[in-house]
Amino acid sequence: MEANRFEVRLADGPADLRAAQQLRYRVFVSEMGAKVPAADAEAGIERDEFDAYFDHLLLIDKTVSPDDMGRHVVGVYRLLRDEVARANAGFYGEAEYDLSPILNSGRKALELGRSCVDKDYRGGVGMHLLWDGLGDYVTERGIEILFGVASFHGTNPDHIAHALSYLHHNHLAPEDLRVTARDEHACRMDLLAPGQIDARNAVRQIPSLIKAYLRLGGFVGQGAYIDHEFNTIDVRLLMDTSRMVERYRAFYARKRGA
Repeated sequence: MEANRFEVRLADGPADLRAAQQLRYRVFVSEMGAKVPAADAEAGIERDEFDAYFDHLLLIDKTVSPDDMGRHVVGVYRLLRDEVARANAGFYGEAEYDLSPILNSGRKALELGRSCVDKDYRGGVGMHLLWDGLGDYVTERGIEILFGVASFHGTNPDHIAHALSYLHHNHLAPEDLRVTARDEHACRMDLLAPGQIDARNAVRQIPSLIKAYLRLGGFVGQGAYIDHEFNTIDVRLLMDTSRMVERYRAFYARKRGA
């Protein structure tokens, strides 16, 4: 019954995009302390020049009026196909990571970004519905590699040394997908040796989104990226459809009606 309350679809026009940007402001700026230009803060939006090239997958609460400051949009995923990136401004993530392994792979790739769910809707079906929508998007377009960042709050890697080290030693991407954080804002993830890691503490520190990707067969890139503007430490996540765990294969088979 709760699922019937929601709709998942791609943004269609400026009003949808504005509502997505308003949600991003509520989450990334109001909650997490990201910095935006004064004009955007006054308007209550979080945006950048890449918005024009991304598809925006929306989770919509059908019980909320679209006239209520965009609050009917309660979840969003930003999606950039490689053919669109190559024809325009490139991938957003190239500023943080050397994406050569993906760019030179000859495989269809999709960059995921700015994913968030309104705080009043977390812990329910919302994120699952967004993932269902993402599954449809990926299978319909034959995407082979998915990649994006997930973030830890704060900018001091020592505070999350156990989590970063755990990810590096247990989930590092294979060499053919191992993108590398760019030097200027990069930090090592192997801050602790395997024997020094408190695994229980590490798992507690890792955000739920990262755990979800790992359960479905995801990897992390080489090094983390300290993003002072967003007040986060970013970890690059990658998924290769040819290496997915069986659970994920079954998920996509269901999406194809197999």
